[in-house]
Amino acid sequence: MHLLVTGGAGFIGSNFVHHVLRDTDAEVTVLDAMTYAASPAALAGLPPERVRVVEGDVADADLVERLVSSLTGPQDAVVHYAAESHNDNSLRDPSPFIRTNILGTFTILEAVRRHDVRLHHISTDEVYGDLELDDPDKFTERTAYRPSSPYSASKASADHLVRAWVRSFDVRATLSNCSNNYGPWQHIEKFIPRQITNLLAGGRVKLYGAGANVRDWIHAEDHSSAVLRILERGQIGETYLIGANGEKSNLDVVRSILSLMGHDPDDFDHVTDRAGHDMRYAIDATRLREELGWEPVVQDFEDGLRRTIAWYADHRDWWSPAKTSVEQTYARQGQ
Repeated sequence: MHLLVTGGAGFIGSNFVHHVLRDTDAEVTVLDAMTYAASPAALAGLPPERVRVVEGDVADADLVERLVSSLTGPQDAVVHYAAESHNDNSLRDPSPFIRTNILGTFTILEAVRRHDVRLHHISTDEVYGDLELDDPDKFTERTAYRPSSPYSASKASADHLVRAWVRSFDVRATLSNCSNNYGPWQHIEKFIPRQITNLLAGGRVKLYGAGANVRDWIHAEDHSSAVLRILERGQIGETYLIGANGEKSNLDVVRSILSLMGHDPDDFDHVTDRAGHDMRYAIDATRLREELGWEPVVQDFEDGLRRTIAWYADHRDWWSPAKTSVEQTYARQGQ
């Protein structure tokens, strides 16, 4: 099996590459634009006979054509992680999100259509909008799309393109929408690593608004195992939701981080809330569990959080150079 992993130097993509190398004998080609959110270090030291890294834009049709045309085996596939994904950035400048998430997905779709290559498209639960805190329901594969930010709207657009290419052109594709990920190699602009590195750097935890917003957390390793399971057993044309029943309010998360790192759980600063901040995400992964037999390994959120804290403590040389700039950007926004 040979996999082309777009965005494979990013947080979730690089975790998937490691998972594939550990659990299969597949060879991997990584296509990544190496933007600020990419981590070449996450791929350093991987066996060169199994991993090739190509720096380039997923919207570069000629480059994508060359890479996809090399996938000729019956199990070969494209796993499409490449995306601009930070909500705050999409509010400041939506244009990179339109180019990468929509045009990039179109470029991938056209290439796999021409060469009849299997595709798995990675998406997010944010395409569904949000739920009320007291809503008993969760997102399912039948939930209507209701994106609320330029980021989630661009991902919703990409999802619709994939489904249209499946129906109109018989593209062999599956889709997955996953809840919030955490784990190693996540950029420090993101919520959990920002708080962890704030404390490691001698600063303070920052909480959007009252912290009532709820996210459904899953460790990146479990996301990776779910994607591999869909590649192996998923039904073409179908969508699978990936989640680990990890609903936590932002307030609960910062209190857990503070406690695990030896601080008073209420020793944090309230900061300006994000514009249009979705209230609650919740994933019903019943289909993935029952039809494909998948189960998460990291089922204890605090255990996963403890491992994540230890990873950032051990990798200061990776995140420290960017820390001041990230915090200055947040400070200008009152966050």
